[in-house]
Amino acid sequence: MGLIANRSRERGPGTRKKQRLGGGHWDMGLLTILKKMKQKERELRLLMLGLDNAGKTTILKKFNGEDIDTISPTLGFNIKTLEHRGFKLNIWDVGGQKSLRSYWRNYFESTDGLIWVVDSADRQRMQDCQRELQSLLVEERLAGATLLIFANKQDLPGALSSKAIREALELDSIRSHHWCIQGCSAVTGENLLPGIDWLLDDISSRIFMAD
Repeated sequence: MGLIANRSRERGPGTRKKQRLGGGHWDMGLLTILKKMKQKERELRLLMLGLDNAGKTTILKKFNGEDIDTISPTLGFNIKTLEHRGFKLNIWDVGGQKSLRSYWRNYFESTDGLIWVVDSADRQRMQDCQRELQSLLVEERLAGATLLIFANKQDLPGALSSKAIREALELDSIRSHHWCIQGCSAVTGENLLPGIDWLLDDISSRIFMAD
């Protein structure tokens, strides 16, 4: 697992002075406004991408407790709204066929977290996977979005380890995003929750106000 973080918090000039001048009523009003802002901000937009057959839809259904016995390739996109840890997660699962990848950019706007799903058993397309991921990371509308890489299908014989995929995708060269790679299995559900929890923790540390 790797994580590159660069976090800073700045206080605007004159903040304390305004609080003193405003008095108790102003402070209570401010607290009410901030609380409402925080509640609103606990709605997150997550974009799930990857090559076709990586297991994106299976991950989404498994995480949501749905049946995964019959899953067809995603020819457009799926949207799921889930509740987890007090967050409202709007997860966009977009098809990964080569003919659809040019449409990925239509879903970049306002993305808080990017989930990149890798078929760990598909050694032949690892270079293609690396190239597509790197092209996403230079997109201006995804700048700053937290990146979670799911090394899926760890339950299959011959699956590459998370370490091997980390090297194949050249993840250590990423400086533009906080990132983490998590080995998992969409079929068994193993390590899906730790990956999502890391993603939410990192997003929270960047954009949410502390209690």
